[in-house]
Amino acid sequence: MKKRIIISVTNDISTDQRVLKVANTLFENDFDVLLVGRELSNSLPLNLPFQTKRMRLIFRRKVFFYAEFNIRLFFLLIRSKADIFLANDTDTILANYYASKYKKTRLIFDAHEIFPETPELQHRKFVKKVWTKIESSIFPKLRSTYTVSQSVSDYYRRLYRMRMQVVRNVPYFQKVTEEKGKFFIPNKKIILYQGAINVGRGLEWVIDAMPYVNKNVLLVIIGEGDIKRKLMEKVANMKLMNQVTFFGKKQPDELFRYTKGADIGLCLLDNIGLSYYYSLPNRIFDYLRAGVPVLATDFPEIHDFVNTYNTGVLIDHYQPKFLAKIINDMLENRIDTSRFYYLAQKNCWENEEKILLKIIKGKL
Repeated sequence: MKKRIIISVTNDISTDQRVLKVANTLFENDFDVLLVGRELSNSLPLNLPFQTKRMRLIFRRKVFFYAEFNIRLFFLLIRSKADIFLANDTDTILANYYASKYKKTRLIFDAHEIFPETPELQHRKFVKKVWTKIESSIFPKLRSTYTVSQSVSDYYRRLYRMRMQVVRNVPYFQKVTEEKGKFFIPNKKIILYQGAINVGRGLEWVIDAMPYVNKNVLLVIIGEGDIKRKLMEKVANMKLMNQVTFFGKKQPDELFRYTKGADIGLCLLDNIGLSYYYSLPNRIFDYLRAGVPVLATDFPEIHDFVNTYNTGVLIDHYQPKFLAKIINDMLENRIDTSRFYYLAQKNCWENEEKILLKIIKGKL
């Protein structure tokens, strides 16, 4: 008989590549999967082989949203039959932890980041303190956990003596053909950012540099987020509409076609919290799989990968003319990407999911 696993996350599921990969792996390995998230007004439709449930919430932000989500999730969990609850990130842990105690159901936790150290909380000391208190009261009691990078695992081991396994957020391996990508425009070079358009992602720096970048270069920003409108206004005020363009959210398969058409992929992060500083963004591996060199911030996990395998350029300051020079140099003196195919095959989800399955089956 199949084991029933309920996976929960506070986003709308559709573009969460990590959660979708985890759910798909479990489904393909004979688990009965229910993936629970929330529904937004602009949520993309879901067409997945496993069960999903997206809750419509009254509140969309701040404490009321998290309270409503966890209360509703708690009651959903205690009314459901399941062998395993899989909580994604600290903002789902309260409902999962207390439901697992009530139902005597095994709980597994996946930390996508160091939640109290996210940029959004760095100037909200009371809220940060609340999330830290939640973690300190629950995390030492968790017995089955994993996270996205060794640095995050080491952080929680030092703090709570937790033994977190590492399952990196890397893409499935997919052969990169010679077919041109979605963005192929004659005589145009493409700088691409893909992901959440939130504080600390370095997009302001690149927009400020665009007046000094060669005029045959287009900056393409794909995604949604809290500062998208602000960035669009900035582009308009700087009269850069011919050099910067925005796209909305894309499904993972469609997104890859866009990624493949880029000449440079961006992974620039501001040092505003340990969550960013210790991160190993999936963008690093998405660009690798698409054969695209990365321009990235010189943070520990990013440094270890990019510097070891020479997949791009690392920088630690972002003055507009300096950044423009780096971009122009990368476009004129393209990094050798001939090894990217091999590296993508080595650093792929097909390898990471073996670790995931051992965790889920209680072998790690």
